[in-house]
Amino acid sequence: MRILVLNPNTTAAMTATIRDLAEASASPGTTIVATEPLWGPESIEGHFDGYLSAAAVLDRLTTFDEPFDALVMAGFGEPGREGAQELLDVPVLDIAESAAQMAMMLGHSYGVVTTLDRAVPQIRDRLLTAGLLGRCAGVRGTGLGVLELEADRERTVEVIVARAREVVERDGAEVICLGCGGMAGLRERVSEALGGLPVVDGVAAAVKFAEALVGLGLATSKVRAFAPPRPKTIVGWPIGEGRPSAP
Repeated sequence: MRILVLNPNTTAAMTATIRDLAEASASPGTTIVATEPLWGPESIEGHFDGYLSAAAVLDRLTTFDEPFDALVMAGFGEPGREGAQELLDVPVLDIAESAAQMAMMLGHSYGVVTTLDRAVPQIRDRLLTAGLLGRCAGVRGTGLGVLELEADRERTVEVIVARAREVVERDGAEVICLGCGGMAGLRERVSEALGGLPVVDGVAAAVKFAEALVGLGLATSKVRAFAPPRPKTIVGWPIGEGRPSAP
């Protein structure tokens, strides 16, 4: 099976980090194809960036010409997943929902540690829409921008662990979700620093859920909410047609 993992920002180095984790999480026989939009913001830190990215992601999916059996959208809480579910016939997984769903299998309540504090309302809204907020003990920001996560991994782990302890000790979380695709690959270190507390990485969780859905022959229902888009003229679409992929 082939799983397409789509980084919603245009930073190729982050795509590579996400790809490495997805490949490490995948079962033998699963091929990971990772990419990013052909245009759009270098990082997503707010609603404006998020909606630009959603359009860029849908544009990339419209022009992507390689086959795949499932899509993993590697943005934590960003919009666009529903559009992808309409556009595609294969399962579509979002790392925020996948992380929360897996966390709820491991404890009574879970917490999310993310990047900037401004991302907290956006993530909470996403979890509310997905029906997953009820068991979320808290969402806390580290104060680190998305691109800062890879600048100094030691500092990144230190700050994530500090915020995770707050979510556990003050909010009552029993499981921690890493709330950004840029935190890929840090799960084991954060868990070890927290004394073995379960820590869920959304990229890994989404890859495993994708494998399960494909293996069971399941895909998004097209009966109502996620029926294919109605044919119509869209002026200037697709935007990225003919553009080369990022190096």
